[in-house]
Amino acid sequence: MTLETLTRDQKAFYEENGYLVLENRIPEVTLQDIRDEIAKYQEQARGMTAPNAEIDLEDSHTRDDPRIRRIKLPHTHIKVMRDLMYSDHVLAPARDLIGPALRLHTTKLNMKMGGYGAAVEWHQDFAFYPHTNDDVLAIAVIIDDMASENGPLMVFPGSHKHPINNHHVDGVFAGAMDLEACGYDIKDAVELTGPAGSISIHHGRIVHGSALNVSDRDRRLLFYEMMAADAFPIMGSMTKWNGIEDYNTRLLCGDPVLEPRVASIGARIPAPLPTEEFTIYEVQKQLKNRSFGVVE
Repeated sequence: MTLETLTRDQKAFYEENGYLVLENRIPEVTLQDIRDEIAKYQEQARGMTAPNAEIDLEDSHTRDDPRIRRIKLPHTHIKVMRDLMYSDHVLAPARDLIGPALRLHTTKLNMKMGGYGAAVEWHQDFAFYPHTNDDVLAIAVIIDDMASENGPLMVFPGSHKHPINNHHVDGVFAGAMDLEACGYDIKDAVELTGPAGSISIHHGRIVHGSALNVSDRDRRLLFYEMMAADAFPIMGSMTKWNGIEDYNTRLLCGDPVLEPRVASIGARIPAPLPTEEFTIYEVQKQLKNRSFGVVE
């Protein structure tokens, strides 16, 4: 297979470790356009008292001190983020890793503003949306320089080769793992740091999370989550299914297929859910043995 943008060593590293960081991938003009769009949403959050369809708020948010923790599905209402999603800046490395036909799962822009950005507890994306095979990955656009102090994404190398861990608490899906109970030591985690304009890629089965932003610098990540077109959701997955016609509108590149590729990889179903108003931040509050602190 001829690679578009990755080296064979980079692909081998991803296959062995389950992650990759590619520096200086996104043009500066695109980054600035993204930052300008974020500023508009921050202004929109001023005066809000509850989340809406596009903006999720920090627990510490007030009308006078607006604090956003996520912009939801940005590709549906922010043109520069939709255009970037279809660009080779994003899709070329994904094609090198999981093939020429790719389908979108979802997008999100996680905001960790300086001094209070919320943590995300340890989890595996595949626990939320199991598929018939695990050619599933997330690409994160690093919008701000990312270092240890501003809450970078962290992963456990090689954990994508292990079983899906228990993400339930008292029989209800919590979207998070009790790290110690699952046999992991946080000292073995690796931080995915890099300058603004880099991208990180992580496998859908890798164990990952991120701590609070304790710095005075922002840490914003734009996620594009996708899978090979022949990876179909298992019943009970949180992937929306409204028929094959709708599903095929989510193709990012390549041709649709009707033959799922089935691999014996093991999965857990994310059910039952504790609430219909599902966000990872809210359901993870069920976790009793947290790895990261919470914003006061």
